[in-house]
Amino acid sequence: MPIRTTVSESAFPVSFATGGEPLAPGVTLLREGTRFVVHSRHATALDLCLYDLADPSRETARIRMQRTERDLWHVTVHGIRAGTLYGYRAHGPWLPQNAMRFNAKKLLLDPYARAIHGVPHEAEHMRTQPDPRHAHGRIDNGATALKCVVVDESFDWTGDTSPRVPWQDTVICELHVKGFTQMHPDVPARLRGTYAGLAHPSVTSYLKGLGVTSVQLLPVHQHLDDGFLLGRELTNYWGYNTIGFFAPHNTYASTTQPQEQVREFKSMVKALHAAGIEVILDVVYNHTAEGNEHGPSLMFRGLDDHSYYRHHFGESGADYINVTGCGNSVDSASEPALRLILDSLRYWVTEMHVDGFRFDLAVTVARDEKDGFNRQSQFLSAVAQDPVLSRVKLIAEAWDISRMDSYQVGNFPEPWRELNGKYRDTVRSWWRGDSGCTAEFAKRFCGSQDVFGWNQRPPLASINFLTSHDGFTLMDLVSYENKHNEANHEDNRDGDSNNHSSNCGVEGPSTNPKILQARGRLRRGMIATMMCSLGVPFITAGDERGRTQGGNNNAYCQDSPISWLDWADCDEEMLIFVRQMTAFRSSHTVFRRSSYFDGKLNPATGLRDVIWLENDGTLLHHEEWHQETRRCFGALFGTVGESTSPLLLLFNNSADPQPFVLPGNTSISWSLVFDTALSPSFPTKPSTYTGTQAYPLVSQGVVCLTLASGDRETLEPKG
Repeated sequence: MPIRTTVSESAFPVSFATGGEPLAPGVTLLREGTRFVVHSRHATALDLCLYDLADPSRETARIRMQRTERDLWHVTVHGIRAGTLYGYRAHGPWLPQNAMRFNAKKLLLDPYARAIHGVPHEAEHMRTQPDPRHAHGRIDNGATALKCVVVDESFDWTGDTSPRVPWQDTVICELHVKGFTQMHPDVPARLRGTYAGLAHPSVTSYLKGLGVTSVQLLPVHQHLDDGFLLGRELTNYWGYNTIGFFAPHNTYASTTQPQEQVREFKSMVKALHAAGIEVILDVVYNHTAEGNEHGPSLMFRGLDDHSYYRHHFGESGADYINVTGCGNSVDSASEPALRLILDSLRYWVTEMHVDGFRFDLAVTVARDEKDGFNRQSQFLSAVAQDPVLSRVKLIAEAWDISRMDSYQVGNFPEPWRELNGKYRDTVRSWWRGDSGCTAEFAKRFCGSQDVFGWNQRPPLASINFLTSHDGFTLMDLVSYENKHNEANHEDNRDGDSNNHSSNCGVEGPSTNPKILQARGRLRRGMIATMMCSLGVPFITAGDERGRTQGGNNNAYCQDSPISWLDWADCDEEMLIFVRQMTAFRSSHTVFRRSSYFDGKLNPATGLRDVIWLENDGTLLHHEEWHQETRRCFGALFGTVGESTSPLLLLFNNSADPQPFVLPGNTSISWSLVFDTALSPSFPTKPSTYTGTQAYPLVSQGVVCLTLASGDRETLEPKG
C-alpha cells in the first residue's frame, strides 16, 4: 500500500521495495512511477527532492528515503514520469577531519543521473569556503542548484551496427564536439558545435574521406567550469571537470530539452556508425569538479565523502589525496566508486552504443586500496573479466602526477592500449634534428618493443601520436620554439615548456618561402613516420589542414577561435597528403602487423621482414645506430607473400641532402611511391631507379620506393 508524504500543498504517493528485491543505483521507470536509488554508507538520512521542469526553482516534494542492503537508499514515487527534475539532500555529521561533510542545505546530484539540467549558480559555484573543519555553508541552494532529470531511455536503434574496426586497421582522430563544427560552413547554424552538427553528412563524409576509422571525442560527460576560470571570463573548454558520469554535456546539444539531448547524442553515434566510424569517449573517472576541500559540495562530497574520494588520515585529520592536480582523486578501490565507474562504462556501451574509451590519468583509476599503481588493481581486474567492457577499445593515458609511481607507460595489462608519450617525444626530437636519438627513433618506429614487449603485448598496444589536444598543434610544433599562452591570463606560466619543437628560423607566422617549405617538409615527414610506424596512428583534428593555435599549447580554457577548427583556412596540400598517407597505410599490411619485426628470413619471399641500411647501401650495424652524427638510414621491408612487392623507406632528418644508394644490382628497378620533401609528395607519374643508383634524398624527408621488377634475392647487401 503506497503511503503519502507532503511538502507544502503538494503530495505524491510513495512505496518502498520489500523482500530483498535487488536495487540498482539511479532511476528506474516502472509501471506505477519512478524508483530512485542512491548510495551512502555514512549518511543518517536522505531526502529525495522533486522540482518543476517549468520552474526549476520550485520544489514540489521532499520525500524521506529508506535504507536497505549495501548502503542503498530508495523510494518509489507514484505518478512521476520522464522529465521530472530531482536531487538529493543528505543528513549526517559535519566532521571533515573524518572525511564526513554532510550538509542537508545543499541539493546534490545523483551520481547516476542520465541528464542534468541548468547551469550552476555563479555565486554558489565560485565561492571559496573557509577551512571546512570549522564551519559548513548555511545557505540553502536548492532553487539555483543543478538538477537531475528523469529520462525515458527509449530510442530507435534499428539498423545500427558497431563498425568494430580491428586494432590493426584503426586510425584515430581526436576532436572536440563543439570546436570541430562551430565554424563549419556546411553545417546549419543552429547545429554548429553540437552532437547533431557532428552527425551532419558533410562532417561524416569528411572524416570518412580523411581515412579516419574512429573519432575520439574530448569529454562529453556533463562537466562544470572552474570558478577561477569564470572569474577570468574563460571556461573549461576541454571538459576535464566531470560532474555527471552518465549524462551527455547539455550545452553540446542543439535543444534545451533534456530528454532530447540524450536522444541527440544517440543519433550522433548512429550517424557515425552508418559512416563506418567508431565513437571513442575521453572519460574522466580520476577526479570530479568538486575540487579540494574549498570547492563546492555538488555530489560525492555531500553524499559520502569518505566512500568516494581518496584521503590521507593523519594528525590533522582527513586530507584529500591529490594525484590528479585537480584537488581530489576518486577512490576507485572502494566498492561504491568502483561500481559507479563500471556501471557508467557499461551504460555508454550498452545504452549509448559507443565503441571504446580513452581514460584520462588512467594510473589514478588503476590504484589499489593502498593508493599505489597495481596491474591487478580492483578496477583493471574488473574490466578484464567484464563481458561488455573487455570487448571494447580501451586506451590508457598511462600517467598521473603522483611523485611515487606516476609514469606507467608499458605497464598496463591486456586488453589495454596506451598513449605512447615516448613515441611523441622521440619522433618530435628526431625530426627537430636532435643528435644521438636515431636508435630510439627506430625503436618507436618499430612499435616500442622495449616498452610493451616485455609482458608479451604487441606493437598494437602503442597508440602513436605526434600531437593531441594538450600541447602544440602540428603546425605550431614547427612554427614555435616557445609557448605563447598569454590569452589564458596566467602570465604564460601554464602549459609544458618542453615541447621538442622548432620554429624553422622564425617564431610564429612567416611569409618566407624557404621557411614555409621547411615547415611543410617537417609536417609531412612526421605524418609519414606515424602512418608507417607499427602501432595505432592517432591524429589531432585540424593537423591535416594546418590548424594553428597561435602558439598556445594549453588551450584548455579557450572556447574561442583559438581552439575551434577554422574551415575557411586550409592547407590543401597537407590535407591531400594526409588522405594519401592513410590510404597508403591501409593498403600495406607490413605497417599494420600485429607482431614485432624479428629479422628472420621468410622462405616464401627470400627476404627478412626488415633490413636496416646505411646510405651507402651497406648493412647498418648495431654500434652505428648510436653515432651522434647519425642522421640518415633506410629500412627494406620484406613481404608476407610473393604477391606483394618489397618496400624501401629512406629517412633523413638533417638539413643537408643525403644521396642514398639503392639496394640490389642494375637489374633491379625501384618505383617512387612518395617523397615528403617534394610537392606534391605523391607523384602522378612515379620515377624509376635501378639498384646501385643513388636516390637524391634531400633534406628532412621520408622517401618510399617499391620494387617494380627484378630478383628479390639480390636485394639484401652482404656483410
